[in-house]
Amino acid sequence: MFNAVGDVHRRAILDVLLTGEKAVGAIAGDVSMSQPQVSRHLRVLGDVGLVNCRAEGRRRLYRLAPEHLRPLHDWVAKYERAINNRLDRLEDYLEELQRQGHDSDT
Repeated sequence: MFNAVGDVHRRAILDVLLTGEKAVGAIAGDVSMSQPQVSRHLRVLGDVGLVNCRAEGRRRLYRLAPEHLRPLHDWVAKYERAINNRLDRLEDYLEELQRQGHDSDT
C-alpha cells in the first residue's frame, strides 16, 4: 500500500476520486494523463484495495475505498502524535523563556 500511495500520480488519482465515482476518461482529464497511464495506476490502486471498480455497460467506474486507508492512517498517526508532543514541549519552553524575560525586566 505504501508503494501505491508513494507515487505522485496515484495520489492525484485518489484526490480526484474523493469527489466521487468516475470513469477512466474523466480521471485522465482531471490529472492530465493519458487513459492508458491512468488505467495502469488504477490497476495498482485496485490491487491494494484503495479503489473499487464497477461496470456500467462498456464503461468502468472507479471509486475510492477509504476503509483500506486505515493501516496507512494509523501508521502516520503515530508520527503525528510524536511531532505534536515535540511542538507542545517547544511551546512550553518558549513560554518559559518569555516568562523569564518578563521577570528580568521588572
